[in-house]
Amino acid sequence: MAGLVPAIHVRQHATMRGGYVYILASAPNGILCVGVTNDLVRRIYEHRNGLVLGFTKKYSVKRLVYFERYEDIQTAIQREHNMKHWPRKWKVRLILAGNPEWNDLYETITQ
Repeated sequence: MAGLVPAIHVRQHATMRGGYVYILASAPNGILCVGVTNDLVRRIYEHRNGLVLGFTKKYSVKRLVYFERYEDIQTAIQREHNMKHWPRKWKVRLILAGNPEWNDLYETITQ
C-alpha cells in the first residue's frame, strides 16, 4: 500500500495472521470505534498517523484498547458486524474486562 512506512508494511508476525476485531478509543471512556483487519499492526499504525480518513481521524480515535484474533477473516468480519450493533455499555464492559486502565495496547502488538 502506498504511503506506508516500509518497516511496518513488510514486517510480518507469525502471531499476527488471520483476522482481527479491534476497538479504538479517543481516551478512557471516550469515543469508541470498532474495526476489522487482517493486519492489526498496519491498521492501527494507519489510524494513529491519520492515514485513515473519516470518523477516526475526525475525532482523534487512536488508542487501541481491545482486540480479538480469529483464524480466518470471515469470522472476524462477522464478529465486527455484531459488535458494531452492540450498545456502548457492552463494548465498555468488554474493554474493562481485559484492559481496566484503558491502556493503549499498540506497543504490545509491535514487540
